[in-house]
Amino acid sequence: MNLVDNIRVPLLYTVNARKGGQHLHGTEIEMRCRELLAEVGLAEKATRLPRDLTQVEMRKLELARAVATEPRLLFADEAMAGLSPSEVEEILAVLLRLNEQGITIVLIEHIMRAVMSFSTRLVVLVAGQKIADGVPAEVMRNPEVERAYLGE
Repeated sequence: MNLVDNIRVPLLYTVNARKGGQHLHGTEIEMRCRELLAEVGLAEKATRLPRDLTQVEMRKLELARAVATEPRLLFADEAMAGLSPSEVEEILAVLLRLNEQGITIVLIEHIMRAVMSFSTRLVVLVAGQKIADGVPAEVMRNPEVERAYLGE
């Protein structure tokens, strides 16, 4: 399955499966697939196979597939793990655009530079327990957070 096909599947089986919603057909589906790939910067690779993509391009494809389902809430769990700093910036740019389009994004991430530049609210968990919740700059100054992540 090429990249367009990878986007077509969630369009057909989620968006078109909804009752009372707008259904896409034929060329409309193809156009929407290509629009979604363009949103994440993969338009020029629409007919390529996923195995031909780089690591960051695979993450972008995963985001495009998720967005194809038209979510209001998107959980991005470690979407930047293992990426270089410039690749992290690429994924952050995609997530910011999605958020600007009205998708609420819950970012689960350990790359603090990304967390701090993306988040408007930060919740810190340690061993499943919430130890801080609030504005990122304030949360990062919380003594419990410092102890948990920086040690004493």
